[in-house]
Amino acid sequence: MEALGQFIPLILIFAIMYFLLIRPQQKKLKDHKAMVEALRRGDQVVTQGGLIGKVSKVKDDDEIEVELAQGVKVRVVKSTIAQVLSKTEPAEG
Repeated sequence: MEALGQFIPLILIFAIMYFLLIRPQQKKLKDHKAMVEALRRGDQVVTQGGLIGKVSKVKDDDEIEVELAQGVKVRVVKSTIAQVLSKTEPAEG
């Protein structure tokens, strides 16, 4: 019984770490993945490098093409998109 009492603080510390650090991080990753999967042509995005541009093409293999200025297009890995500034409305059809 005394040995169990010695492990209670350790178990409490792990529980606190789980609820304060691990769960919020998992939720953040899940939200980021959903945001990246929902990217569409015409969305204005910010990359982790701080570049702001408009999505001109969504490729299948985990990358998109972003137009930074008129005629200036770069290929960007989807997971490096930090934020979507404005969404385009889905095409009705």
